[in-house]
Amino acid sequence: MAQKVFEAGLKREKSLLYYLDKKGDIACVPMARGGSGSHSKPKVIVKCKIKRKRGHLYFIDKDGDISCVLMARGGGRKKKKVKAAKKKRTGKKAKATKKKTTRKKAKATKKKAKTTKKKAMRKATKKKAKKTTRKATKKKATKKKATKKKAKKKATRKKA
Repeated sequence: MAQKVFEAGLKREKSLLYYLDKKGDIACVPMARGGSGSHSKPKVIVKCKIKRKRGHLYFIDKDGDISCVLMARGGGRKKKKVKAAKKKRTGKKAKATKKKTTRKKAKATKKKAKTTKKKAMRKATKKKAKKTTRKATKKKATKKKATKKKAKKKATRKKA
């Protein structure tokens, strides 16, 4: 529960935004509506000079007074009660869940098998492509050598 720190008895207007400033006073500013930002300076309404405690949240409550609450930080994780739930499941429900899990496992193994097959096919096609490119480059190199030899023979024949 919140504790009242300072009783101001503030009465609010709808068009104003009320807050606690850094000095611990109650201030107000006209609210920005529809993209029209309020560029006016805040007005200090009540000077309270509240000194804040670390880890507490200070706010203006419905009565127009200043209240504070200890902030909830972190929060413990809630433990799942898996064992108790398993014990409760008996008979038909337990069998149905077992069937579902076995089906899921079977689907997962099928998917793995498909992906491994696809990977193997990709590797095989890559190897074939490499071999064909190697063969083609070897053929080109041998053709170049043959043309050079022919050119040399012609050159030697012309000289003679």
